[in-house]
Amino acid sequence: MNQPIRLGVLTPSSNTALEPLTSAIVAAVPGASAHFSRFKVTEIALDDRALGQFDDSKILAAAELLADAKVDVIGWSGTSSGWLGFDADRRLCKRIRERTGIPATTAVLALNELLALRKITRIAFVTPYTDDVQQKIVANYRAVGIESVAERHLGIRVNHDFASVEPETLMTLMHEVATERPGAITTFCTNLRTAPLAARIEGELGIPLLDTVSTTVWGMLRATGADPAQVKGWGELFQWH
Repeated sequence: MNQPIRLGVLTPSSNTALEPLTSAIVAAVPGASAHFSRFKVTEIALDDRALGQFDDSKILAAAELLADAKVDVIGWSGTSSGWLGFDADRRLCKRIRERTGIPATTAVLALNELLALRKITRIAFVTPYTDDVQQKIVANYRAVGIESVAERHLGIRVNHDFASVEPETLMTLMHEVATERPGAITTFCTNLRTAPLAARIEGELGIPLLDTVSTTVWGMLRATGADPAQVKGWGELFQWH
């Protein structure tokens, strides 16, 4: 009998998309299961109140609850380091390991690893965020040599509302950014219902979709030593090595 793989996932409290999507993806891996711990996140903005939601102490408390389940890895399924800076996620992973003894990864660090694997330096962003948040994300990627050749964003601030964006709206936005022929499209938010669209969008556009719910799972599987290629039908990223 194969040893079970327990994936611990840190979840924004108002997120309703990532848990069912993560569980559906993980179901493709024999013996694997996903387990969730929430901390309070209700809005995405650059003011002090919104930024304060991502204080490490709150996230670490949620990580400690996952440690009680003896998970094999802890993944932050959120994109906050897109506007806070990538070092925020690196520090978080280090602190989770120090506090729990469990390795950690994040949606954004896994996304960046995937971009590095394929040497992709031209990407397109589709997000639900406001103008200033989107500009910060684009600037942070430009600073590490990854250019946003196209982007679309919906100007929404309330995190709960992101999950209400219809998949057909997201398909339209992805088709729009595809005209600039990026090396990949990223749906950069874990409360969008985009992950199930990967096979369809990749078939129509011939461009890989790097959805951040999916990148989190990819990163967690890699951290446990499990082969992400066991996941079929959720996008070609799971076949990247």
